[in-house]
Amino acid sequence: MTNQLDQLAINTIRTLSADVVRKANSGHPGAPMGCAPMAHVLFSSFIVANPSNPKWPNRDRFVLSNGHGCALQYVLLHLLGYNMTMSDLKAFRQSDSKTPGHPESHLTEGIEVTTGPLGQGLAMAEAHLESRFNKPGYELFSNCTYVIAGDGCLQEGIASEAASLAGHLRLGKLIVFYDDNHISIDGDTELSFTEDVLKRFESYGWHTQFVKDGDNDLAGITQAVVNARNVKDKPSIIKIRTTIGIGSKDQGTEKVHGSPLKPDDIAQIKKTFGFDPEKHFYVPDSVSARAESRWNKLLEDYGIEYPEESAEIKRRFANKLPEDWTDHLPRYTPSDPSVATRKLSENVLNKICDVLPELIGGSADLTGSNLTRWKSAGEFQADSTGIGTYSGRYIRYGVREHGMAGMMNGMTAYGGLIPFGGTFLNFISYALGSVRLAALSSFRVIYVLTHDSIGLGEDGPTHQPIETLASLRALPNILVLRPADGNEVSGAYLAAIQNLQRPSAISLTRQNVPHLEGSSIEKTLLGAYVLKEVKDANITLVATGSEVSIIVDTAKLLEKEGIKARIVSFPSFELFDEQSLEYRLSVFPDGIPVLSVEALSTFGWLKYAHANFGMTTFGTSGPYKEVYQKYGFTPENIADKAKKTIEFYKGHTLVSVVQKPF
Repeated sequence: MTNQLDQLAINTIRTLSADVVRKANSGHPGAPMGCAPMAHVLFSSFIVANPSNPKWPNRDRFVLSNGHGCALQYVLLHLLGYNMTMSDLKAFRQSDSKTPGHPESHLTEGIEVTTGPLGQGLAMAEAHLESRFNKPGYELFSNCTYVIAGDGCLQEGIASEAASLAGHLRLGKLIVFYDDNHISIDGDTELSFTEDVLKRFESYGWHTQFVKDGDNDLAGITQAVVNARNVKDKPSIIKIRTTIGIGSKDQGTEKVHGSPLKPDDIAQIKKTFGFDPEKHFYVPDSVSARAESRWNKLLEDYGIEYPEESAEIKRRFANKLPEDWTDHLPRYTPSDPSVATRKLSENVLNKICDVLPELIGGSADLTGSNLTRWKSAGEFQADSTGIGTYSGRYIRYGVREHGMAGMMNGMTAYGGLIPFGGTFLNFISYALGSVRLAALSSFRVIYVLTHDSIGLGEDGPTHQPIETLASLRALPNILVLRPADGNEVSGAYLAAIQNLQRPSAISLTRQNVPHLEGSSIEKTLLGAYVLKEVKDANITLVATGSEVSIIVDTAKLLEKEGIKARIVSFPSFELFDEQSLEYRLSVFPDGIPVLSVEALSTFGWLKYAHANFGMTTFGTSGPYKEVYQKYGFTPENIADKAKKTIEFYKGHTLVSVVQKPF
């Protein structure tokens, strides 16, 4: 039975949602109007949060997994008491507003994650921290993660990846509301989506429920949430049948899905719900919300009994790293044996994971190839499986690259964790939607990307990346690193871990590479540096990763012919671009032609080099040395390219290409 205040709150959400989208002249009013009852139940009876401290660690997380309901998110945040004024709502989607059309977590208080490609790891983070830090009588981490998702959300492939793993992991504090309104942008879902969603989720190992009348049955919705919260060993999905755009003349159709409602329609909606049609953005005084201090007292008492754990919690959530962790990064000399950089990455993880307990990671079913599991790692699994515990830090993502990247975003958003995930460089293409969101959201996540060129050999062109690194470098706010040896691998991890506001992609070889004379961890942080300087040089040779050792040998060949070649190692475009012009000109000075070498696409290299040698076709299957020979990545061929470059630019007044007007 719905009381008057409940109905007033629900109708307030509906009319505010219509006003917000109309004011913006853009948006999706239908879903928030239809979801109003479930949202009201959730926010009035279950969500525990503190608007005055939006980052309180044990708050319940709410994810509106489809940006089409963003109007609902803003309205709910306002009603809950977040710093969301009516003027913010009126300015909805204007450039100076706090409320962009699809909410961004780093711009608007109360937005947990920037959604788009769907699938997050918030519930995984809670389970891990609960297992790691909770003690008898001290339930420091106990929050639930609530999600409202629609038909479109559940059609996305990443949703299946995430839901499958959530079921396997038995994440009982994950509760999803499925807004079953039978409408997508194209029309009725009978056109494209007729599967039995609950049977699918049941097969994933989820607890499933159905509320037939989501427009009115608040008691049914409330009981379904209670039931879901009582199921501790399964995530829950509650299918709730709703009417999209309820109250509109076009309710129940796609017409209310993706466009603002007409002013006369909004007026009649307000009349239907008992509101003054002349009042806009109206919130009755009797509708508001509340929720932290007991938790702070709990943490204070916890600190007396468990001082080390308390200090660690505070350090992690303040995004501070242990003071001496960098002392554990391995360093190498040229006398050390040649090793694949993927193996050198494993060496780093073995050295730092025990001193950086916030590192949590795994692989998309490629552990033995990515070498992402360190020796002391425990398995992140439900305790009841007998194969691990939630306190474990090694995650078996399965063949779910997109889901893995999305879950890493969620774990970062939760706080207190630094997630990493491994796959082949070529397969990060499957996850680019979530990688883009990590960059957009300024999330510190680390992608460990092995088998990074044609040098992976016999797996052939389906696995050999050509354009992949260029596509990552094209993304704003991501750090892409392709280290050449052991010191640069250590430097890549240092750069990735200390960068709080962006994700990092570390590109690693399958084949062995030598440790280079002149490399260092510290120089890696400069993005590019002179590995070998010569006076009166005829050319600068620059390369990344496994090709740096090739240009070192190329320079030796050229020297025999009296041609002087400078050598530059270039592990990161982004870090180099952040250096001063004076430094950049010291690496690529005026008057000397620059030839770049990379066994990948040359796209992007024109920013730094006068001539570029790289891949212009897909690769081929074969032993990596033969593949490199086939495509000309040999000292002899590159020496020939260098001589042609010198000859072409002879007599020209060369200006370093790093100089730009802006």
